[in-house]
Amino acid sequence: MESQEKKKNAKPKAKTVKASTKKILLREGLSSKELSGKTGVSSKDIIEKLRPLGYSINVNDVISDSLVKLISEEFNLNIELVSFEKERQIQAESDPKELVLRPPIVTIMGHVDHGKTTLLDAIRQSNLVAKESGGITQHIGAYRVFHNNRPITFIDTPGHEAFTQLRARGAHLTDIVVLVVAADDGVMPQTREAINHAKEAGVPIIVAINKIDKKDVDIDKVKQQLSKEGILLEDWGGDVISVDVSAKEKTNLEELLEMILLLSDVIEIKANPKVEAQGVVLEARLDAQKGAVATVIILHGILSQRDAFISGTCYGKARALFDENGKMLKEVEPSIPVEILGFSDVPEAGDSFQVVSDLETAKQISQYRHSKVKKAEPTRPEHLTLDELFKKIEVGEVKELPLIIKADVQGSVDVLTEILPSLSLDLATKVSKKPVKAGEKTEVKKDKSKEKIDREKVKIKIVHSGTGSITESDVLLASAANAIIIAYNTKPAQKILGLAKKENVEVRSYNVIYELTEDIKKAMFGLLEPTIKETSLGKAEIRKTFRISKIGVIAGCYVTDGIITRNAEARVIRNGEVVHKGRISSLKHLKNNVNEVTKEYECGIRLENFKEFQEGDIIEAFLTEKVMPGQQ
Repeated sequence: MESQEKKKNAKPKAKTVKASTKKILLREGLSSKELSGKTGVSSKDIIEKLRPLGYSINVNDVISDSLVKLISEEFNLNIELVSFEKERQIQAESDPKELVLRPPIVTIMGHVDHGKTTLLDAIRQSNLVAKESGGITQHIGAYRVFHNNRPITFIDTPGHEAFTQLRARGAHLTDIVVLVVAADDGVMPQTREAINHAKEAGVPIIVAINKIDKKDVDIDKVKQQLSKEGILLEDWGGDVISVDVSAKEKTNLEELLEMILLLSDVIEIKANPKVEAQGVVLEARLDAQKGAVATVIILHGILSQRDAFISGTCYGKARALFDENGKMLKEVEPSIPVEILGFSDVPEAGDSFQVVSDLETAKQISQYRHSKVKKAEPTRPEHLTLDELFKKIEVGEVKELPLIIKADVQGSVDVLTEILPSLSLDLATKVSKKPVKAGEKTEVKKDKSKEKIDREKVKIKIVHSGTGSITESDVLLASAANAIIIAYNTKPAQKILGLAKKENVEVRSYNVIYELTEDIKKAMFGLLEPTIKETSLGKAEIRKTFRISKIGVIAGCYVTDGIITRNAEARVIRNGEVVHKGRISSLKHLKNNVNEVTKEYECGIRLENFKEFQEGDIIEAFLTEKVMPGQQ
């Protein structure tokens, strides 16, 4: 009997250990009871395990993300948290038998004035350009066209920022990119950007060589330029489809549509029509008459009027559905863009859109997300930095170092794009030689120490390069590609640095190529020196000085900001210039020795090895610490 009881008691433990070897996907906002059903650990065990740690919950309480991680550690479970929408997407794509072909979603990209919108206008047989300010696209639009009774959804973007911003938010919306290149202009900076954005997204490209109606165009020259950018067209022995078109004369547009449908058949774009509708918000606005309105492209399922839905922290019920021509729809199938009325608030572009069983469920998810936002601002995903590069290499998280290069002139760009990729080869070929004694065979082995890097472990990849200052597009591309931006002889604007900080993208500025390459080498070897981090404590204004025998000069101060602490480092600032830097050796308030003095209090300060105080000087106290690479 005792042995049987022991076996019964051992079963839950055995389950837990087994669960730790298999990844368990859990969606956000689960209750203790739901968590139990997903993990196989009883609600009672979960509650009892958390109680000594200071958490008091019951079976119906929603378990926060941090608690889920704690439970994962306590019960040796391999848990991955996913959003509600991500869970539904995984379910939608889990059974290949339920997937059916859906129409392709196509994004038009290319250099300004190469005819992107004119081409779409010609395809749609409508006058989009006339509606736009100065003929330049001012918003994102999604439109359907039909070729041989088959629909194609086109997204017309105002720039590559929109394409990349959607992707950076996890919205993989585009199936095919049509790259428009003017036959009379060839490959231009924004053409290169478009190519790099499409490559990083892993989206197949069809090249539309536009403006072939113009005189003296050299199409072969354009194809040669494209080959230098890694786009080798089919008639040049490559695998990229190209079509020579004239948007103005409407030449070869049928062939372009045919190629889009042919490519979509080859790559087999599929959707699951049997699940609750899900998609991506393309754009959203607050309409004075309609309220919060969003354009959504459905990717799975069929959306119907009156369906309840959740999108980010917003929720609602589809009060009305309209197509791109303003026609009211009763239901919407995959790949169809639709304008939806009924949002509780304006969602963000790139937010997932998910139909749920009822409005009450949508409200609960929204409230849970709002509670998380109130407690803490949502954090951006972590991105690669040079400081933490070697640690990620060591644990196998990094196989390549993606870089975006921006320099003052094209000559510098050419040099950097040639030198930097070669560094990975130089580093990989380094081996250590063991001293050889007389009579022994020579044998060369790769050093396994952290100063040597295997060739297959990491290489440098240039995601994008160009001249001029860093742009928003560069930062968003770096965010999506997990790349580091290298600025050579060009100073990033404060606005761009702010965006980079928001997106957790590292920007490194250099004026000397040697320093740049040395930093990259050191990062790959894990040899970057620790940086000195300074934390400001407070400031005090000197109102009077006192000379005391056997002690020295004391500065009578008034603390104007923060806090002054004994033994902190300090600098004396006079007329905006630092005249001394040292340590606070003595701090008094009235006649008493104190450890700190706060704002709006008087104090006496003595610094090590400094006596030349003057009234009006500012003493600024601060702390410094060494921050090792990878630490925050």
